[in-house]
Amino acid sequence: MGRTRIVVGVVGTLVVAAYAALLAVNALVLDPLAAVPGQSLAQIHAELTRQGFSVRGDTVAVVVVALIGVLLAAVLSVLLLVTRAPAHVIAAVLLAVVVMGTPASYVAAIAIGMDVADAFGVGGGDHTIWAGVLYVTSLVALVGIPVVLVVGQAAHVRRTALRTHAA
Repeated sequence: MGRTRIVVGVVGTLVVAAYAALLAVNALVLDPLAAVPGQSLAQIHAELTRQGFSVRGDTVAVVVVALIGVLLAAVLSVLLLVTRAPAHVIAAVLLAVVVMGTPASYVAAIAIGMDVADAFGVGGGDHTIWAGVLYVTSLVALVGIPVVLVVGQAAHVRRTALRTHAA
């Protein structure tokens, strides 16, 4: 059971890190390129800077939002492992971190997305399918939380009952 808990904590944190990486790449690279077709990222950044927008500040904001999720997942994993939480509880908590990726993605996208929208006269919404991938991933995680908790608790009760009868 101890190894399972560790694997769940590590894999869950890696899933959150992958989500955060896609969030950052989408907000900083893919979405601006899709919003302003025909321009390179360097050209987009140059125009933003010329118009007085802070590309550096936007980049820092997006990276900070992404890192908060990864750090939250890592800290929660360690705390749950130290307190010997069951694997299904660790999984549910890390799924909740993935669920929180949707509002984090929205906040991160606002940073540079609105600057691109204002500078180039394009819509401020999502311009790539990757934002949808993030949102659907969060939705699947949300649906998965009660499933993981119910199935995990049922298995935990079954194991406890078997141990009690065996003793």
